[in-house]
Amino acid sequence: MKVKKGIKNMIYTTEYNSPVGRIMIAAKDEALTGLWIENQKYYPASVKEEMKQCDDLAVLVQAKEWLDRYFAGEKPQIRELNLAPVGSEFRRAVWELLTEIPYGEVTTYGKIAGKVAKSLGLDRMSAQAVGGAVGHNPISIIIPCHRVVGTNGSLTGYAGGIDKKIALLTHEGISMDRFFVPKKGTAL
Repeated sequence: MKVKKGIKNMIYTTEYNSPVGRIMIAAKDEALTGLWIENQKYYPASVKEEMKQCDDLAVLVQAKEWLDRYFAGEKPQIRELNLAPVGSEFRRAVWELLTEIPYGEVTTYGKIAGKVAKSLGLDRMSAQAVGGAVGHNPISIIIPCHRVVGTNGSLTGYAGGIDKKIALLTHEGISMDRFFVPKKGTAL
């Protein structure tokens, strides 16, 4: 994730109307720091700085154009945008792995846990710990946390809501035949 330096101590935001609902996009230092679907869990919990609306900031305009292309059925590349999600080293490592999941494909919390464990020199890693990091992804859609499912095919763990996760996966051409919505309280 490449980040350029710029304006300090201010988060600039803009709104975007999408097929999955109104979205707030946030940026700091010429990099995206947040993208939240209205009313999603943790909306926008990671922001500690003052926020100010700025619809013409270049990085926010680029993000809106990226989303336009995404929702038009194109496959814009994540690397086109400067991203700077705020989180612990562990969470950032998980979010980096999310950026490697190709458009129209899914992976599991367990597979991500295995990759994180390997990168940290561990024998294994809890899928639930990975699920916590995935669930706190502050740049939804662009960092595609919606592409992560339970090992058993459960559509769990999307802070924007399972209905939004299904809509995004369907938009990407993923058949829902092999997936199911878990009952509350079931594990990853």
